[in-house]
Amino acid sequence: MKFARAVLFLVPAALAVSGAELYQKPSQAILDALNAPPTPTLTVNPARTFAVQGQPVRYPPIAELAQPMLRLAGLRINPRTNGLHNATFNSSLTLRKLPAGTLVKVALPANPKLGSVRWSPDASRFAFTNTTASGIELWIGDTAGRTHRVEGVRVNQVMAPPAMAGGGRGGAGGGPSDVQWMPDGKSLLITMVKANRGAPPAEPLVPQGPHVQQSLGGAAPVVTHEDMLQNPHDEDLFEYYATSQLALVDAAAGKVTPVGKAGIIESARISPDGKHLLVTTIHRPFSYLHDVRQFPKEIEIWDFTGKVLHKVASQPLEDRVPINGVATGPRNIVWRPTEPATLMWVEALDGGDLKNQVPFRDRIVALQAPFTGTAREVYKTEQRFAGMSFFEKGGRALVSDSERMSRRIRGFIVEVDDPGAAPILVWSRNQQDRYRDPGTPMTKALPAGGRVIMQDGDRIFLEGAGAGPKGDHPFLDRFNLTTRQSERLFQCDDDHYEELVAILDARGEQILTRRESPAEPPNYFVRTPAGKLTAITDFPDPQPIFRKVKKQLVTYQRPDGVPLSFTLYLPPDYKAGTRLPTLIWAYPREFNDAATAGQVSGSSKRFTEVTGYSQIFHALDGYAVLDNAAMPVVGANPDVVNNTYIDQIVADAKAAIDKAAEMGVTDPNRVAVGGHSYGGFMTSNLLAHCDLFKAGIAESAAHNRTLTPFGFQSERRTLWQAPDVYLKMSPFMYADKIKTPMLMIHGEMDDNDGTFPIQSDRMYQAVRGNGGIVRLVFLPFEAHGYRGKETIEHVLWERAAWMDKYVKNAGSGAAN
Repeated sequence: MKFARAVLFLVPAALAVSGAELYQKPSQAILDALNAPPTPTLTVNPARTFAVQGQPVRYPPIAELAQPMLRLAGLRINPRTNGLHNATFNSSLTLRKLPAGTLVKVALPANPKLGSVRWSPDASRFAFTNTTASGIELWIGDTAGRTHRVEGVRVNQVMAPPAMAGGGRGGAGGGPSDVQWMPDGKSLLITMVKANRGAPPAEPLVPQGPHVQQSLGGAAPVVTHEDMLQNPHDEDLFEYYATSQLALVDAAAGKVTPVGKAGIIESARISPDGKHLLVTTIHRPFSYLHDVRQFPKEIEIWDFTGKVLHKVASQPLEDRVPINGVATGPRNIVWRPTEPATLMWVEALDGGDLKNQVPFRDRIVALQAPFTGTAREVYKTEQRFAGMSFFEKGGRALVSDSERMSRRIRGFIVEVDDPGAAPILVWSRNQQDRYRDPGTPMTKALPAGGRVIMQDGDRIFLEGAGAGPKGDHPFLDRFNLTTRQSERLFQCDDDHYEELVAILDARGEQILTRRESPAEPPNYFVRTPAGKLTAITDFPDPQPIFRKVKKQLVTYQRPDGVPLSFTLYLPPDYKAGTRLPTLIWAYPREFNDAATAGQVSGSSKRFTEVTGYSQIFHALDGYAVLDNAAMPVVGANPDVVNNTYIDQIVADAKAAIDKAAEMGVTDPNRVAVGGHSYGGFMTSNLLAHCDLFKAGIAESAAHNRTLTPFGFQSERRTLWQAPDVYLKMSPFMYADKIKTPMLMIHGEMDDNDGTFPIQSDRMYQAVRGNGGIVRLVFLPFEAHGYRGKETIEHVLWERAAWMDKYVKNAGSGAAN
């Protein structure tokens, strides 16, 4: 495990001094806003009778992140709890009765660290986990707020990461498999820490031999993963902590009954009739190049004694999956939610490789209990399978397929029980075309488990963002499956941002929404068919200072006609006509055409509530912030779109500066650019290839693409297929050109593919070695995204100090 690394002082460019610094704090205005209590969120239970109101632990102390961590097989395990390291918790839990909104206090353990709430099928009880210093407990509660801990249970969450409270919109179905209610609601299926497993494997003091990897031919490209197994001791540790025991827990008596033998259980899903389990277990040999989800596995159907009734598949290590491809053999294996015990899965018909030209790429098959026959083919997709949802009534399903080159996604109504019936095309669109998105079908949890598309007769409900040139206007439609016509039931007005939370009746006429505006904090409302709007919460404004920050959606064009936009934030009490030092914050994205590239995302009618290490905080320090500045890279063929990456992002950046200067809000000679991850990569490229900026901030970025040789983002050519592109897109190769002061920030324990901390370490050395002004800050115990309270405060201070020195106080003169 790595520990705190050195950070660098602000010193003259000719010097390079390293050492430890204390955590610093940003301005008081930022601190006050940062430490304000967050606005709570509600999640509705399956019966639509109660909502869970949770309070997440937003900024845990750095001491929390400094707890022991094992980095094994792509997972980060806390050995003390036998759960995931740096997991997200709620610190409180309250129920609200619907539709009145009446609060019900829930009895909670001391110093709670609460996981997701899982409701029983009749929504009368719920279960949740509580993480203590030595393990993860199971608790059960009821709608009166009474709770109790189940004695003798220690939940294993290594393979089933906990979700936050609620388990998803519309109910609790389909959540993690570490805690699940049985269909009868009398007991729960859980994954427990194996009893009497003994002490963890001790690390050998003397190695028994070298650590060896070998490949005996055959192409097997793999992306650069973090936290892989490295030696036999890692394998033993992984097996020790990941091994769990399935068990049934009687919800009333607390009796615990083991189910089957212990193993590395990736998932266990209960059949709708409650008689079978679909169990996926992982086994050796493990890999040092691939993460746990690609390890060899057995997929079996068990009864509740643990007897194997049917082997669905024995899957080898997924080390030969083509780039952009899928594994051969059964995948996406699920229970059909509308039948007692029918398995469904997908199989590739093209060898899993998009390069193979075939009439159909995938097929969907079904196998009914008692699982002794041959799987029946249900449907074949012309393009790659992209999803399947069953309707609440009848034997129909909505099946989607997608095509990578055109980015087109299609939805078909398929008669699952009548394979001879012709599929009905419901919609077909560019999946990046937000303006033409018809919406997503609303689903509901069934008492027997699983989720289905809600129906009102022959109609379903579609919810969508309602994207358009004026920003998002969320909506709810009722869609007729016969006529394929939509009826709009709700859409937010032009002065608010109001989104659907849940449908409260069978016809979609009484709904729960979350409504806000630039001046009104988010609160929850019940809407009725007569248009009556009744508030069920009254949450106050947590950050009044941001009501003085002006927000505006700005649209403009690149010189080649590509439409662009950014959201402008101006400091409190800004005086019109004042040209300000400016921060542009962006993240580049690839598009097939200019029309979709220029589509507006988000809404200027949202309430401004700023959290984490958001760049918007810097408006409180006197900066104009151009947030979410569009940085499209446009090309009809995604395989070659990056050939013009540099030219396009420079044109994007210049267009943003020109527009803000034209508006009179930006001093074009005092502009900084910044971004996180691929946005940080964009930042260092801009500093290397243009002179538009006074400073740059690159967070958690990959600066050298030769270290990600098998692709990155949407780039699927390898380094050896497109060496010129990889080299030209690597700012590391142009470090001698970077003379604009650059601040680099990186989590010491970055867990994102490709953005290893060594990327920033080597980039710092390259810029420094060529005489550039550069500062590198490594954040102890932080991953790709930063969470620790001390860390977040320090990141905001670092940015402000850097920009104040090199941007705000640089004077208005020629840009670097």
